[in-house]
Parts: sequence; C-alpha cells; structure tokens
Amino acid sequence: MQQLIECVPNFSEGNDLNVIKQITDQIESVEGVRLLNVDPGKATNRTVVTMVGEPNAVIEAAFRAIKKAGELIDMSKHKGEHPRMGATDVCPLIPIANISMEETAKFAQQLAQRVGEELNLPIYLYEAAQPKKERSNLSVIRVGEYEGFAKKITLPEWKPDFGPAVFDAKRGATVIGARDFLVAYNVNLNTTSTRRANAVAFDIREAGRVKKENGKTVLDDNGKPVQIPGSLKCVKAIGWFIEEYGIAQISINLTNINVTPVHIAFDEACKKASERGLRVTGSELIGLIPLKAMTDAGKYFLEKQQRSLGVSEAELIHIAIKSMGLDELSPFKPEERIIEYMLNNASDEKLISMNLKAFANETASESPAPGGGSISAYIGSLGVSLATMVANLSSHKPGWDSRWEEFSNWAVKGQKIKDALLFLVDEDTRAFNKIMNAFGLPKNSDDEKKLRTEAIQEATKFAIEVPYKVMQLSLDAMDIIKAMAEIGNPNSVSDAGVGALCARSAVLGAFMNVRINATGYNDKEYVQAILSKGKALEILALDKETEILQIVNQKIGI
Repeated sequence: MQQLIECVPNFSEGNDLNVIKQITDQIESVEGVRLLNVDPGKATNRTVVTMVGEPNAVIEAAFRAIKKAGELIDMSKHKGEHPRMGATDVCPLIPIANISMEETAKFAQQLAQRVGEELNLPIYLYEAAQPKKERSNLSVIRVGEYEGFAKKITLPEWKPDFGPAVFDAKRGATVIGARDFLVAYNVNLNTTSTRRANAVAFDIREAGRVKKENGKTVLDDNGKPVQIPGSLKCVKAIGWFIEEYGIAQISINLTNINVTPVHIAFDEACKKASERGLRVTGSELIGLIPLKAMTDAGKYFLEKQQRSLGVSEAELIHIAIKSMGLDELSPFKPEERIIEYMLNNASDEKLISMNLKAFANETASESPAPGGGSISAYIGSLGVSLATMVANLSSHKPGWDSRWEEFSNWAVKGQKIKDALLFLVDEDTRAFNKIMNAFGLPKNSDDEKKLRTEAIQEATKFAIEVPYKVMQLSLDAMDIIKAMAEIGNPNSVSDAGVGALCARSAVLGAFMNVRINATGYNDKEYVQAILSKGKALEILALDKETEILQIVNQKIGI
C-alpha cells in the first residue's frame, strides 16, 4: 500500500504572489507530489503551503521549495504579525496513510540533514523528529524570533541540529520536524484590541498565563513563575490585530483535534470572549482540515439545536461552516479546504457524480456498464434514503420534540447505509471493468496464460462480492424502513412503502448479478456457499417486504 505524508511548509512571504508562485512551482515540478493548498496572509506576511505525496517525493519537493525561498526572501526586510525566524520558517511532515510517526520523523531528519549540509542553512528539529525533548517545542525554539537569533545561535545550547552555527541574515533559520495533524485556526473578535484578544487566548490555551498579584509575577518554591492553566488541552493561542480585516483575532493551533476539536475551541472562545464583554463574529481556517473534523462539528451544532444528525455529509459541512462563521472573511469552499476532497479522484465516482438525466442516459447507452449491479445499488440507496427522510421528518414533527434523538439515531443509520450503497454503484462498474481488463491480458505463453487465468478468477470473485454486499446493505435498510412505517410520521407512511419496494428490488436484482458472475468462478465450494447465503437473503427480503406493505396498507386504509 502506498505511503503518504503531508508537508506544510510556512514561508515568510504573504504579499508578493510572484515570489510565492516561484516557490510553489518548485513543489509542482516534482512527480508524485500534489500541491493541495496555498494560503497567503497579508498581515502575517506568511504563506502556508500544503502538499501530499510519497515520502521521498515530498522530501525532494520540500528541499527545492526551501532552496528557492532562501534565494527570494530577505528576512532582514521582513515584517509580519506571525512569529518567525526564517525564510522557510517551519516545515513539518505529517503521516497521512500507511506510515508511522516514527518513520515520518526519520524522513524529517533526512530532509533536515540535506538542507543543512547542501544549502548551508541552520536547521533545528522539532516535535517527533527532535531527540532532545527540552528543545522539541516549536515556540521554545522560536523564542526571540529572527531579530534575536544572531545572539541565540552562538549559545552552546542552541547549536543547530544541522548546518552552520552562524547567523544567516538573509535566510534566517528553518525548523523541520514531524508532528500529528495540526489545525491552524483563527477566531474573529469584535474588537481591535490585541491586549483583549490575548486575554481570551490565555484563557483558553493549555499553557494559560503567568499568575500575578498586585502586578507582580508569583513565583513557586523553585523561583519559577506560577502558571494558571487555560481551559483547553492541546491548544496554543495568541491574540493579534489583523489590519487587512480591521479586527483582532485569537490565533489558535489545535495540536490534537482528537483531544480538542475545532468546534470545541470555537465554542470555548465564544464563552471566554463573552465573559470579557467581547463577541466572536466568525472564524478563519488556515490551510486544510480533515473531513471528520468538519462533520463532527456539524453534528455537534445540530445536537445543540436538538435536530437530527442523520443528514448528508454536505449538510453537516454546511452547518459547520455557518455555525463557526468560517465564511465571514472569505468564501469557504469545502472542495478546496477539506483534505479528503482535495485528494479525491473524481473518476472514482463517475456515476454518482452525474445528474439524474445523465445517469439514465449512460445506463441506456450501448455501453454494458453501468448494468444491473450498479442499478440495484442505486435503487437500494433510494429505498434507504426514503426511510431516512421519514426519520428526519419525524424528528422535527410538531408535538414529537421529545423524540428527536430517537429518530435522529434512525436517520444516522440510514445515512450510513445510503453512503455505502452509493459507493457500490461505481464499485460494481469497477468490478465489471476489472474483469474486462483481466480478459485483455496477454496469453502467448504458459506463464502469461496462468497469470491471465488468476487475474480473471480474482476479478470474478470481486464481481460476486460487490453485489452480495449490496444485498446485505439493502436488507439492513429494510429494518429502518419497517421501523419508519411503524413509528414514523404517519403522513409519510407511503414513502416508507416505496422504500420497501426499492430495497426488495435491490436485494433481488443484486442476487441476479451474484448468480451470473458466479458461473465464471472455478471454486465450486465457494460458489455453492455464496448462492446458499444469497438465497436466504432473498427470502428474508421478500418476507420483510410483505410485513412492511401490510403495515403501510393498514395505515393508508384504502
């Protein structure tokens, strides 16, 4: 399986788009790396770049970008709101897929050593890549920033991990490391006061603030300042004024969104701001964010409203954007800000990305795919969608307010099955194409014939398993449909009935595809077992359809 890492270098230039493009051009020149996002900030005079790819390719792209940034950016002339110490200020690597943090840290060390030696640049390691824990924290490394670095680099305890221990007035120094996924997030305030923004930042950040009495710092028994911790774990925050927007912000780094997710940080900032007579007006995401962080936020705000959580992924994201005001300062486009969407290959969802008319036309064309398997999956998705609709209508029915959570749970189950069936619409076509590709393999020698036969058998088994999964999911959908016919909004009972007809048809249609594909599979024991299980599912589906239609017809009463 392919290893993927993310790299998020921060360059100390946020105004000159020509300079930024020359740097990002270096990244795009490397095969195997995808540039996902370029996020320049005028007031911070800083650009956050996000790229993803195979580790060695990412290291090459990062090296080229760091080299180019050092050529183009002059730190002696740099001014900006964000703490910084180099032309490439920080360059973290983040494990994304099939790679451990330990492995990612080794790649960061390789990059750091190469930059230090080949570019003759002072390099510091941080987070998981830094073996010396006393200097693994980025904010500690960056204390004094660029202006104080000429003196700092001469101190024995601040000798660079790689590169010369000499102040580079033009390029500064760079910090390279490996860390978990970090969300950079700014909360907007209805004030221009940096001091008040800082006060809220200190209230929420894990480090909190230094305790003072009568204006003097309180020391502990060891003579060190006593810290009053903030309210949120794994949160770093400061306040600043952004001239571009004319407001103060709380600049937040969420270093572990499993501990403190973005929606909790937003709500806590709202609470602490209110306590200080301030108001949060919205927020701003810097760079990219995982899909789950957005859908979790949507569910969180829907739950606070006592509304059903069983809505589409797109609706959850919309609720998250509006609840946190992510579009206050500029449009928030999910397809450009959510990492999974940026990595998504549109060709993998050819059918479900079509409109209804195009899908019907494609089905009716002379192409053999999509065929009955894809249509069965789609019919099943429509059936469970109708049941989910009944659940959502029931959760909002006047007089049923106390039951919103009950129906929300049903709707969440329905959405999960719907999404799985929609995936199988295209998966069934991919299964068909896999068989066609296997049949197209060369067969000129005995070895080629053997490999071709093995590929055909592997593809055939896959083509059996996909419609069988459609059968299982569509049968599971009938439990939701039956519940909605029994306890759901009585005005929508006919919708549950139509859902039952769709789900039954999906089970029976998918079984036809299981059976026809099984004729080409040589493992007769497997074929007999899958056909036996498929027949049992078919019988169950017909029985459940009968039960549901009896309930529906009884309630309609005509």
